[in-house]
Amino acid sequence: MTEKNKPIEPDTVECDVCLKHIPESVAQTMEGKDYIHHFCGLHCYKKWQETELSDEKAANN
Repeated sequence: MTEKNKPIEPDTVECDVCLKHIPESVAQTMEGKDYIHHFCGLHCYKKWQETELSDEKAANN
């Protein structure tokens, strides 16, 4: 009896902005204060960064 090779699914992570599942090998990461954030691309990273800056300004007011 022959054994068929099954393809191995890559490990995935969720983009912190759009929540799309992306292979961990292509995810862009940014280490924050307490967490590692994953992004599917620069557009989501910039969107997250803008949100963080506005949250920080609101906390300081």
